[in-house]
Amino acid sequence: MPAMTDTVATGSTPSVDPLAKGRQAIANHAWQEAFDRLREADKAAPLEADDLESLALAAFFVADAEVEFDAKERAYARLEADGNTVRAAYLAVSIARTYAFAGKPALAGAWSRRAERLIGSEGSTYAHGYLALIGSESAAATGRLEDALALAEKAVAIGSTNDDRDLAASAQSNLGWLKLSKGDVADGFALLEEASFAAVNGELTPLTSGITACRMIGACRDVTDYRRATEWIEATEKYCSRNNLDGFPGICRIHRAEVAAVSGEWERAEQELVRATGELSKFNVAPPRAEGWYAIGDVRRLMGDLEGAELALREAHQYGKPPQPALALVRLAQGNTRAAVKGIDAAVADETWDRLARTRLLPAQAEIAIAAGDVAKARRAVDELAAIVAGYPSPALDAGARLAKGRVLLAEGDPKGAARELRAGVAAWRDVGAPYEIARSRMLLSRALRALDDEEDADLELNAAVEEFSRLGAKLDTVAAERELNEISERRNGPTTARRTFMFTDIVGSTGLAETLGDDAWERLLRWHDETLRGVIGRGGGHVVNSTGDGFFAAFESASSAIETAIAVQRALRDHPDSGGAELAVRIGLHTADATQRGADYSGIAVHVAARIGALAEGGEILASANTIAEAGEGLVAASITRPEPIRGVSTPVDVATVAWV
Repeated sequence: MPAMTDTVATGSTPSVDPLAKGRQAIANHAWQEAFDRLREADKAAPLEADDLESLALAAFFVADAEVEFDAKERAYARLEADGNTVRAAYLAVSIARTYAFAGKPALAGAWSRRAERLIGSEGSTYAHGYLALIGSESAAATGRLEDALALAEKAVAIGSTNDDRDLAASAQSNLGWLKLSKGDVADGFALLEEASFAAVNGELTPLTSGITACRMIGACRDVTDYRRATEWIEATEKYCSRNNLDGFPGICRIHRAEVAAVSGEWERAEQELVRATGELSKFNVAPPRAEGWYAIGDVRRLMGDLEGAELALREAHQYGKPPQPALALVRLAQGNTRAAVKGIDAAVADETWDRLARTRLLPAQAEIAIAAGDVAKARRAVDELAAIVAGYPSPALDAGARLAKGRVLLAEGDPKGAARELRAGVAAWRDVGAPYEIARSRMLLSRALRALDDEEDADLELNAAVEEFSRLGAKLDTVAAERELNEISERRNGPTTARRTFMFTDIVGSTGLAETLGDDAWERLLRWHDETLRGVIGRGGGHVVNSTGDGFFAAFESASSAIETAIAVQRALRDHPDSGGAELAVRIGLHTADATQRGADYSGIAVHVAARIGALAEGGEILASANTIAEAGEGLVAASITRPEPIRGVSTPVDVATVAWV
């Protein structure tokens, strides 16, 4: 290696030596300066292998993936040509892990095999340790747990023998995560914390430190130990700040936002997650970005933004993270129970060995199975969940298991047992500090108490749930809880009269379109139509009373909201790319009047008139009664001149007008 100097002579005038400055910047963790100077030196004369490795490290921290890969691959070629097979094999594994972290398993496998060809699979050099480590990570990704554990232990032993702190910490972190996933909590956390302590105390190189500490935080999140997670987040952020590590704060921000979401700070959590995924988009780190998008999707689901949730979950899936259970719960909220069952059951079947991953899937499987009427499947899910949770000392996991068991006991007709579990769940969730889960438990507890004829306490629990859902901004849960309150009031006091704006939608020419497309394509198109309309109606403040086959009957408290939603429906049908290219002509009718309300349903002449107005509309038309336009405010609605239309069953014509939406 050339000797380090501060200047080089050019005639009689000294100039700065970019290679020396680049090396010094690497030592100071001045990543941008190191990147610039080493690139400058490389253009003047090709860098040696060790300086190319430094350039690759700087490129990672300034988020230039192209330069990072190029520098590593050139360093590998230089080392192989020089006969330094051990270092070349180590670098091949490093490249393989970089590709794996970027979500490119085929390239990762090719580089890993190249390393093995250089040094063989057996040996005790540090390169063999890293080869065992990536082998362990690959085995875990493909469900070969015993192979993953054996290779991780091998990597730990080689790291200790070679006094390679980075290797030892990386292998300990991997082994700890595997043990934790298997159910060995004490040993798992001991290994993770030993590695993470070395990371945040500056005993490891910056890249290894960041990855190791973030894995610790992720493990805390997986077992829902939010207090421990917060401590490690703070320690990691301090380390990153001291060492100018811009890539890892984005990952830490994701974990911090996940903790904030549990405490009900959803808007702040979403803002932090969007910021974090934006930061990480510059870095070659697909798995953390996927985690961020998944968390965004789940927060949006809780807030009732089902379309936004689905978009985020699709991003998570694109970057390598399965979108379940959140996507299945989105489907359930959309009323598509069949798709929810299919999604969650497939996810549970795929997750064969990671016990912690199953604790996230099984409660959703139980909830969806009950919605589908399969109580036996729900019972199997909660029994497995209880067995897993027994091995993890986590208040949140215990609380979640009690909520799921209470739900199943209620479905099985055991309200006394359900009330016992749900009361314990409320107390446990309170210790965790999870208001949304407290409200969900209380809503179920109110049903159990009502089945036990304890109406007073049932009302207290349900009203508390409504207030908490409303405070959190859980729109769909608030609507559902308020509907339950209304149904209870009706049972006690009889039906009530409510003034609403009613909407009827219908696909024009659906029979002919179904015949043209064929059954499978028509079913996909109809599913897209249903999901789109349910989402738009929900966001507009409407309540879908029922499906009418090829359309919907919905109710709105506000005439202006109903008109705005009708316009949004037509525009969504026109603009949305997921319709498969087929054009759907949907007619919409709106009418505002008093109607009889029985729980979540409505009846009376007002509903009949709204349905008939919908039938009078043409495809792509919004036809509204004069009542609706007047209540919305004529100055706010672009509509044609009203015209009288005869309505069957009504003695006098009803004035209607076409609402402009294009």
